[in-house]
Amino acid sequence: MKDDNYLAIIKEDPWLVSYKEEILQRYVRFQRALLEIELAEGSLTEFAKGHTYFGINFDKERDGWYYREWAPKAQSLFLIGDFNGWNRESHPLKRVEWGSWEIFLPRDQYEETFVHGGLIKVHVVSEKGAIDRIPAYIKRVVQDEDSKDFAGQLWFPEQDFAWTDADFSPKRAFTGPLIYESHVGMGQEKEGVGTYREFADKILPKVKENGYTVVQLMAVMEHPYYGSFGYHVSNFYAPSSRFGTPEELKYLVNKAHELGLAVVMDIVHSHAVQNVAEGLNEFDGSDHQYFHPGPRGYHEVWDSKLFDYGKYEVKRFLLSNIRYWMEEFHFDGFRFDGVTSMLYFHHGLITFGHYDNYFLKDVDWDAIIYMQLANRLIHELNPQAISIAEEVSGMPGLCREPLEGGIGFDYRMAMGIPDFFIRILKEQRDEEWDMFEFWKALSDRRYKEKTIAYAESHDQALVGDKSIAFWLMDKEMYFHMGVDDSHLVVDRGIAYHKLFRMFTIALGGEGYLNFMGNEFGHPEWIDFPREGNHWSYKYARRQWSLAEDDTLKYQYLLKWDRAMVQLIKRRKVLLAPFAEQIHLDPGNKVIVFQRADLLFVFNFNTSRSIFDYQFRAPSMGKYRLVLNSDNKKFGGFHRIDEKLDYYTDQHQRLSVYLTNRTVLILSRVDG
Repeated sequence: MKDDNYLAIIKEDPWLVSYKEEILQRYVRFQRALLEIELAEGSLTEFAKGHTYFGINFDKERDGWYYREWAPKAQSLFLIGDFNGWNRESHPLKRVEWGSWEIFLPRDQYEETFVHGGLIKVHVVSEKGAIDRIPAYIKRVVQDEDSKDFAGQLWFPEQDFAWTDADFSPKRAFTGPLIYESHVGMGQEKEGVGTYREFADKILPKVKENGYTVVQLMAVMEHPYYGSFGYHVSNFYAPSSRFGTPEELKYLVNKAHELGLAVVMDIVHSHAVQNVAEGLNEFDGSDHQYFHPGPRGYHEVWDSKLFDYGKYEVKRFLLSNIRYWMEEFHFDGFRFDGVTSMLYFHHGLITFGHYDNYFLKDVDWDAIIYMQLANRLIHELNPQAISIAEEVSGMPGLCREPLEGGIGFDYRMAMGIPDFFIRILKEQRDEEWDMFEFWKALSDRRYKEKTIAYAESHDQALVGDKSIAFWLMDKEMYFHMGVDDSHLVVDRGIAYHKLFRMFTIALGGEGYLNFMGNEFGHPEWIDFPREGNHWSYKYARRQWSLAEDDTLKYQYLLKWDRAMVQLIKRRKVLLAPFAEQIHLDPGNKVIVFQRADLLFVFNFNTSRSIFDYQFRAPSMGKYRLVLNSDNKKFGGFHRIDEKLDYYTDQHQRLSVYLTNRTVLILSRVDG
């Protein structure tokens, strides 16, 4: 093979030469798995049509409904529901090939009973006994308010949703993606569960106005426990009914596309809820149908079940799931949850200190093959789509093509950045911050592997922890956020909040992510309703009014975020190569770097402002201030004359007034 990209990651990283055979086998295994599917199914995209065969589908030729299920260890299956008075014997499924079962319901016999909105389940008889289950490929699940029982629901709307996004392309939105991570349920200010339509009508315009280009939706797949943040999925093909109907989710996506926003779904293929009543666990009576048997099939930390990615029908189930969300709901891509857990038998619960950890032991090759297939499928279905990996171990090649020795993702999440900021806020005083560590934490990423940088994770704001704003200002946010209320703690917090975000977006990657509300310093934490808080929604919402109130300082952070995003977008910073460090002064806590022809001058010093601060510029000429975090409209102290031009001296040095806790962004200008 003479392709210049063949196993390119080895050519580019001398440390990988010792693992050439393992990386080659990574590619060989993928090709073998792809060939197996193509020989059996015709193509990968054809293989990923399991949802058009399994589950409930209308057959136009036979004029009726088929219900099919894969349950190889089951002894018998019976379709039950409103349509037959929940009779557990009247509608048996017939066993067909490869462990599948089916039943056909002619329309002329069932059009009056097998109707839109009707509830259904499947009664499964196995060696373990008999139990009512929810069909694996079901496309809508609802919960009874009184009994709290979940059931599948027939969903045959009279009219198909009228999409108006035929001309939308996500290419522009994904060019240096600016991602607004969102949870529909907690997206409103009311103390209750928000809906798809409310989010579309009220929140999407905010996202557009703030300059973000991508909406990333969490908790879309049905999950029985709201407080799981959507990560304990029970029904992989069902959009969560607690937020509304499938058509209302389509309305949300369509509205986003009308606004020019791409929509990425947080897809959870790393694990599944272990509930038997609602999920896939022990569906056919065995413990190894969709999941690994025994301890290998259980994640002790997450208390959930782990897929067996080596099984043919498991691959079909998950890959078809990707195709379903892309085609039925027009999602423009995915953020894959828990990739580190998928990659290793130890689920990443170790310290990665050597390249051996990536290749020689505890690596789940079946999971890697699945991810390679998933990424190939996504880009076959839509070449402009995007795939993002939530991965913390630093697996080499994660965001490179299989031919190059990689796994095929477009971006990885820079999970170390939010961990870094939280750690220094918890463990160090401002005076102890190490500028070398700052630089390394934000700039240390793999060559040619694109990264989504973010200053804080939604996980860090879950109950027991706090948002960055609350770490910086804590209880003072309750009393001293008035615009006329000068307070040292709040002043410090607002200043560093702005610096952390600019440092992250300018230095940390090729994309940027913000969790909704954090752009204006959302206080406190996230806590879903539970018994421990008396089922309260107080902390499971977003208080948009804080930033919209002219008497409060939250407006300063929102204005800064908008200005920051617009500058980054206008100057194409995220498309530029790695930043070049120009100057690092650990004593004064100053870092200067250049990216996309902009000079970013950071002073992290908590108290020292420096007149005539000098550093060598990247080139001779005149420089002009394009953004200043100390501007009064951003909650600063207006200590810098923004009309000044800055000229290099004969030694190519610039001199600036560098105020404490400030970032200045300069641009070289002609003339």
